[in-house]
Amino acid sequence: MTERLDYKIIIDMIKPHSHVLDLGCGDGALLSKLRETKDCKVTGIEISEKAIYACMEKGVTAVQGDIDSSLSDYSDNRFDYVILNESVQQVLHPEKVILESLRIGKKAIVGIPNFCHASSRFQLFFNGQVPITRWLPYKWYNTPNLRFLSIKDFRQFCFEKNIRIEEERGLRPHYEVTFWRNFLAHNGIFLLSQT
Repeated sequence: MTERLDYKIIIDMIKPHSHVLDLGCGDGALLSKLRETKDCKVTGIEISEKAIYACMEKGVTAVQGDIDSSLSDYSDNRFDYVILNESVQQVLHPEKVILESLRIGKKAIVGIPNFCHASSRFQLFFNGQVPITRWLPYKWYNTPNLRFLSIKDFRQFCFEKNIRIEEERGLRPHYEVTFWRNFLAHNGIFLLSQT
């Protein structure tokens, strides 16, 4: 199985032996890789009971919870890194979740789908309908996404909230995008800290 590029980039951003919390950790695959390759102490929060069982099968500690309401239980700077990979667009209160992530973690890694990449723009312009792509395969009525943002929108959010972007990476499915990220990248990954 080919390693996911977003996982590879996130793993590269994290220092060995770190304490990591993954919000919306899914089946625990990323946390399992972090534990194996970087000797990290890993924990996840996931809303899906089925995914929690998948985490357990991998030996990954995960608790069932809603990341919109679960973070207030954690003390300041409890983790070295808090990961929100492709989950921030699915929460009810993304601003609160990101700020709480930066309170409980020394750094946060946020991965977002870029809803404004070229193929989405062309579909919207020529078809006049909400885009459906291989990377965003949902129709407007069955998407798990509550928020639709771009890389440019996320940069602006960080600027307005005085959040430092330490590193920004743009991704297409099998390679990185180093220029015109807001137009060409399907996903963005940001390493954040408080200013």
